[in-house]
Amino acid sequence: MRQLMVTFLTLVLIITVTSGCFRGRTSEKEPIHLVPNMDKQEKYRPQAVSNFFEDGATMRIPPEGTVARGELREDTEYYFGKTEKGKYVKTLPKQLVLDINLLQRGQERFNIYCSPCHGRVGDGKGIVPARGMLPPPTYHSDSLRQYPVGRVFDVITNGIRNMPPYRFQVPVRDRWAIAAYFKALQRSQNASFDDIPEDKKELVQ
Repeated sequence: MRQLMVTFLTLVLIITVTSGCFRGRTSEKEPIHLVPNMDKQEKYRPQAVSNFFEDGATMRIPPEGTVARGELREDTEYYFGKTEKGKYVKTLPKQLVLDINLLQRGQERFNIYCSPCHGRVGDGKGIVPARGMLPPPTYHSDSLRQYPVGRVFDVITNGIRNMPPYRFQVPVRDRWAIAAYFKALQRSQNASFDDIPEDKKELVQ
């Protein structure tokens, strides 16, 4: 009996010491996950190979005629700044109200995205041209003052010449706010005495 007990304890000691030697070693096997809780799910990664589809690609082309949720661009005036005939709109779309809130939002977005190149007053003397980049034209030239607000929106959306498109960074409503502030900025720098409200004219005489 004594010999049996010694043998048993010796085996326990050997197993304990041996198991301790393997602690902390790396393994190619996944750890035991008793409650997975959907942590691991079978899925395709972008541009991965697929054995399910005939073309072997996981990324699928949407069926013809379908539009992703939230991506319908049926209102051409609001989303493209143009009429159904392709002409630039001269006024803001009906979804927008031209008030101080819209202009302040436009000023805020303008100062973030536009003023580094165009300057705070739209004279083309921003901090970026001051460091060597080709300066953009001033907003206050005769030609740019003739831009309808829809064309301003289109340029913000799609870019022009050295200016990149901002449709990815700036939402549609904010682009319209910037366009409205653009026109207000032009008006502020080219105002005449007749533009002053009647009750304020006496203050500047």
